[in-house]
Amino acid sequence: QVQLVESGGGSVQPGGSLRLSCTASGRIFSIYNMGWYRQAPGKERELVSTMLTSGTITYADSVKGRFTISRDNAKNMVFLQMDGLKPEDTATYFCYVDLKVNRGEDPIHRWGKGTLVTVSS
Repeated sequence: QVQLVESGGGSVQPGGSLRLSCTASGRIFSIYNMGWYRQAPGKERELVSTMLTSGTITYADSVKGRFTISRDNAKNMVFLQMDGLKPEDTATYFCYVDLKVNRGEDPIHRWGKGTLVTVSS
């Protein structure tokens, strides 16, 4: 079984910063793409940022210049540094990983359970 655990969420005032972390553990042969989505109350889940195995990084237009994604492949971790937070960033943030459990198998997609970020004065 593969588990993804996020941490680092919390409450912050507008303009503040938070750093989210996500750790993948369990039976993992190799990890490919990693990234973050978010879901605000009453809204659909949306892409925040992805980091492909190639190193290609994508950001949603709404977070460009404020959020930075990074990963530690040795520790199976992905991070999201969030600066200049705005009330509209309030959401539950989910990390995801595309990985192989065994050599020769197709990659599978796994989600974390989410961590809540609240931006409010």
